[in-house]
Amino acid sequence: MQDKWNDGDAYEMYVGRWSRKTGEKFLSWLDMPQGQRWLDLGCGTGALTSQILQNCAPESVIGVEPSDGFLALARDSVTDERAQLMQGSGDTVPVDDSTTDVAVSGLVLNFIPDKQQAMAQLLRCVDDGGTVAAYVWDYSGHVQFMRYFWDAAVALDPAARENDEGVRFPICRPDALAELYASAGLRNVVTAPIDIVTPFENFDDYWTPFLSGIAPAPGYCASLDETKRERLRTRLKETLPTDPDGKILLAARAWAVRGER
Repeated sequence: MQDKWNDGDAYEMYVGRWSRKTGEKFLSWLDMPQGQRWLDLGCGTGALTSQILQNCAPESVIGVEPSDGFLALARDSVTDERAQLMQGSGDTVPVDDSTTDVAVSGLVLNFIPDKQQAMAQLLRCVDDGGTVAAYVWDYSGHVQFMRYFWDAAVALDPAARENDEGVRFPICRPDALAELYASAGLRNVVTAPIDIVTPFENFDDYWTPFLSGIAPAPGYCASLDETKRERLRTRLKETLPTDPDGKILLAARAWAVRGER
């Protein structure tokens, strides 16, 4: 089963609304000076790029994204003249050497197959003394809206475990992130947790995004036949912590990492 990244609107409903909360805290943690030249690798629908423009007073922001669908949505939503959005990937970042001060990526690093190559590309783009930083979901731990889904899926079908992001992406832990950054040659590497709340108005608000087929968990859900998908839906409805008024109050954690060139 291949991950699909072709529908920016569906991604926004599934995880974009939560990544925006995480991105805001991530940028606050970075606390970069004003007037910096930024690079946003894997800018997706433009969420983090928009927050950089709104909150960090950058000189410029270059957003790089491989998905046509995500890039189209980003270009519709990011109209600030300081921003430039272009197609590219972690293997080939279309930015000249030493032309940015801060290179960031949000919820992307785990999906890049050759992480060492991506780190080399980011270091190439950043000027001496610049910052390289990222954040990723704590898939194996405290991302409750995903953990409830995968725990239910594996209980019904143990083979689903191989699709679980917590199994697929061991990089999404602070020690692994720190090791990746240090091995790339970055100095003063530090990690930090970023915690947010992810409230759902009702079960449909939680469940509907999993039907889109976008990203790993919805992709698995969409691959099921109707009977198996209904069994999964029923199990989730039974296990999710739900208030008397139908609200589902969950929380999520991302791990942030930064280093200096």
